[in-house]
Amino acid sequence: MAWWRRKKDALERPEPGGKVSVPAGLWTKCDSCGEITYTEELVQNLRVCPVCGHHHVMPTRERIEATVDPDSWVEHDAELCSGDPLEFTDSKRYRDRIVAATKKSGRNDAFVGGIGRVDGIETSLGFFAFEFMGGSMGSVVGEKVTRVFERALDRQIPAIVYSASGGARMQEGILSLMQMAKTSAARAKLREAGLPYISVLLHPTTGGVAASFAFLGDLILAEPRALIGFAGPRVIQQTIGQELPEGFQTSEFLLEHGMVDRIVSRLEMRDQIGLLLRLMGFGEDIPRANQTMSEGVVLRENGAAPG
Repeated sequence: MAWWRRKKDALERPEPGGKVSVPAGLWTKCDSCGEITYTEELVQNLRVCPVCGHHHVMPTRERIEATVDPDSWVEHDAELCSGDPLEFTDSKRYRDRIVAATKKSGRNDAFVGGIGRVDGIETSLGFFAFEFMGGSMGSVVGEKVTRVFERALDRQIPAIVYSASGGARMQEGILSLMQMAKTSAARAKLREAGLPYISVLLHPTTGGVAASFAFLGDLILAEPRALIGFAGPRVIQQTIGQELPEGFQTSEFLLEHGMVDRIVSRLEMRDQIGLLLRLMGFGEDIPRANQTMSEGVVLRENGAAPG
């Protein structure tokens, strides 16, 4: 045990037999390699393990800061919050779950939308807040996602949505499932207008979100080792009674089978999106030498990436 400890900005000797406590959250142990990293350093590295590259869960606030240019983010629709149209109750009333989730996350619902600049390019952006009821999609989330596409259409700018969700919110029943059609219809209008939509799939992206707008991007990017699919692998395995392939429903598996266009490290995501938007005709021109995409990304003549 160390012969000193820091207390109130002063070094003091611990009392004989006394314990030296470490503040909670000071260190973070990697879930993949087990390496222990100073949490502040991990946050500065966008919560990517500096040893093995494992992507830890990233709070929505930090993701927004890592994505948009400084002082360019303007949130919209922050006042929207879920009601309880079905007066749903299981082990707890739905309205009580909403109150608890709001208090825990500091947000009114599981999605944050707004306008910001990415590498200098004005963009309509949306971010799922997984810390709010697992990023589940209810009526408010569906409305907010729809407005991301509508703002892009109104301003004639690209749209980007970062998805991390457990799927449709069961407490809203069919009203939640209706959001799949609603968001997909709004996305279709953006496509008809010839405006690009980049979908970024995070860990996890499942259920009704994966089965709708998350897989309708002109370009679909994913973070490494993200769980992506409709039903979970355990449910599928129990249903079909067969062993699933190694790495089933990871972003690497989906890339190999043509469901994802590219896997991008969180450390490179912002720069890659900026480059992709410029290749799609937005922002200032860039030197031709910089227009060469990394291996695995090829744009079709119509501007969409291979799907």
